[in-house]
Amino acid sequence: MMAIWFRQRLHILIGLASIFIIIQLLDTLTSGALSYLGIIPRHASGLIGIPLSPFLHSSWEHLFSNLPALLVLSALLMTHSIRYYVFASLFIIFMEGTLVWLFGRTAIHVGASGWIFGLWGLLLANAYFLRRAKDLFFAILVFIYYGGIAFGLLPLQEYISTEGHIFGAIAGLVFSWLTKKWIITNR
Repeated sequence: MMAIWFRQRLHILIGLASIFIIIQLLDTLTSGALSYLGIIPRHASGLIGIPLSPFLHSSWEHLFSNLPALLVLSALLMTHSIRYYVFASLFIIFMEGTLVWLFGRTAIHVGASGWIFGLWGLLLANAYFLRRAKDLFFAILVFIYYGGIAFGLLPLQEYISTEGHIFGAIAGLVFSWLTKKWIITNR
């Protein structure tokens, strides 16, 4: 039973990594044409970027700087359930993307970092809202290993979408808060 549980999650993570790599390969082969499908704030053409931008990266380096954190944080969140992970991810992607589209600076915003910050914020917030040993353990683990990404919430680099980081973290916190009652009653 545990082997099936583990295998399902491993297949999802491998599939997710494969999707990212295939998309980056296609973007490379088209000389970066897919990057124009990112979020372009306050432009109708930029709305397509809300669901697509987390899967698009400006370079292989950008992708490989995001992919490990995304996979680790995803794996931790999947311990709740795959369903919870999928709903959380969709909520984070759409809320963060919408907020970037509404309030982001004029640029093409691409990358999974908003999703990463959302998962990070969600795992930290779950320790507070759910008050379970597992969630506290994950929050400590996330804080120790990924606490440094909090500096990504500061506008220190011009070509980094700080807005995506901030709105992603907010989306993760909001999702934890919105679902706390559902999770507590379904323990």
